[in-house]
Amino acid sequence: MRVGLFIPCYIDQFFPDVGLATVELLEQFGCEVHFPEEQTCCGQPMANTGCWQDAAPLARRFVTLFQPYDFIVCPSGSCVAMVTHHYETLLPEQDAAYEEVKSKTFELTQFLLDVLHVDRLDVRFPYRVGLHQSCHGLRDLRLGGCSERMEVRVNKAKTLLDMVDGIEIVPLQRVDECCGFGGTFAVSEEAVSCMMGNDRVRDHEQAGVQVITAGDMSCLMHLDGLMRRQQKPMTVMHIAQILAGRTPAIPSATVSRSEM
Repeated sequence: MRVGLFIPCYIDQFFPDVGLATVELLEQFGCEVHFPEEQTCCGQPMANTGCWQDAAPLARRFVTLFQPYDFIVCPSGSCVAMVTHHYETLLPEQDAAYEEVKSKTFELTQFLLDVLHVDRLDVRFPYRVGLHQSCHGLRDLRLGGCSERMEVRVNKAKTLLDMVDGIEIVPLQRVDECCGFGGTFAVSEEAVSCMMGNDRVRDHEQAGVQVITAGDMSCLMHLDGLMRRQQKPMTVMHIAQILAGRTPAIPSATVSRSEM
């Protein structure tokens, strides 16, 4: 199958290894991965600030660029949610090209489980891991169950992490609380954003987490910035990096379980 790889702006600019890990995973399971170099931002920052007219051309460009592929995959629940849940407000009604693209656009964990039906991974990661569930992936894409809905739902990220040898998924007190990043919210409401982020950091810290992972690097970028400034003995890794077998750069205050 021909997969069009959509890479969010912040991954492209700051965390390129997440994109590379995504490619490695997809190719490992037989996908022919293509990266359209003409791709741009999905338009979410503009939409979040109410600049819908500025976001509309980006939505049309996305549809045009990615329509030829069998599937579109992105390592970000936030950007996928923008495409699949919010483009319809930017494009004409009954837009056949968009409806086609919408039906074949997937977040990475969603694609691995629901399309490729991955049931085993040959990778080892002997660390204590805290799973942060980003809001868009959880509440728009339904990649897991939300505590406020009191529902039982298969969590796609955890399902994949459970296939990793040696990993210990550490239970948290507040399993699906927002990290406070929220894109432009972190700029317009900096103090509130930092307080929410620090709450998430403390939850992982009290649980003895070594690595915080998530399906959205934007959330992890926010948490990592707070932790580095406070010299917390934890690091962050996108789930693609763990599943692709990357080794974490954990501060020296912590060690892997295999070294204990």
